[in-house]
Amino acid sequence: MQKEAKLALKNKLRGILPPVTMPFDEKGRLVPAGIKKQIDFMIESGVSAIVAGGSTGEGHTLSTEEFVESMEATHEAIAGRVPFLVGLIVNSTIEAIERTHKIAHLKPAALQVTPVHYLFKPGPEATIRHFREIYDETGVPILIYNVIPWNYLSADLMLRIMDEVPGVIGMKQSSGDLKSVSDLLQSAKPDNIVLSGVDAMLYPAFALGAHGAISALTSAVPRHTVQLFDAVQKGDHEKALDLHWKLSGLWNTLRHDNLPAFAKYIQSRQGVDFFLPRAPMEPLTSEEMKAVDAALKPLGI
Repeated sequence: MQKEAKLALKNKLRGILPPVTMPFDEKGRLVPAGIKKQIDFMIESGVSAIVAGGSTGEGHTLSTEEFVESMEATHEAIAGRVPFLVGLIVNSTIEAIERTHKIAHLKPAALQVTPVHYLFKPGPEATIRHFREIYDETGVPILIYNVIPWNYLSADLMLRIMDEVPGVIGMKQSSGDLKSVSDLLQSAKPDNIVLSGVDAMLYPAFALGAHGAISALTSAVPRHTVQLFDAVQKGDHEKALDLHWKLSGLWNTLRHDNLPAFAKYIQSRQGVDFFLPRAPMEPLTSEEMKAVDAALKPLGI
């Protein structure tokens, strides 16, 4: 991928890129028609792009057929208003390629791809080859979704991947270690994208120069995370810090092992149709709802 094209894409993918939560009914069936209202809510909140198929979107639970159906529904709902990114949470190079071929007609702006997530993991050379082959076979730019605890890629390895595989345009850094974000921003090339996926640290990541975020809170409260990003870009750190503390209060009420369910509930408090997580994940308890409701009040929700 040419440097000029990478810089142009970087400019499009700055800011808040929320993940779509997948709408499931009480029997765990996908409800594609439930995506449109959520997309409108996000775009009206001022987001820069939208990601479908990530972890907040329970992409790891989608069959191939559901994956295609949900990507088509998301693409149709976006209707070209903002860039569309496709999330891939798969365990083999061939599956990543095959899934991407199945949605090639949607022409996604980029893929958000995790390292493999089962118990076993490849070494550095095989990891580089994994991302190179995905790009070579699909031609779709790649953001590495660095989120797998037992296959967590070091900053040095990600910098090497971006250097050796021009189709890898950046990464979403999801470790709680803010130093890794700092190291990436310090050493990345001007056309590389460094996004934060750490909800508790959005403000300091933006202050360090992170180019945006993809995270559960950007899905749950997109308007407020857009305001936070914009405040930092304008140098209004008083406003940014105020938003940080309010968002931190909300974040600390969420059960982080069940984020999709919490994101869906918070969206529903803002007019989005309410859907459930896919079993075996469970809906919020009444006590959890009350705690979230209290934390939303400072945000005006």
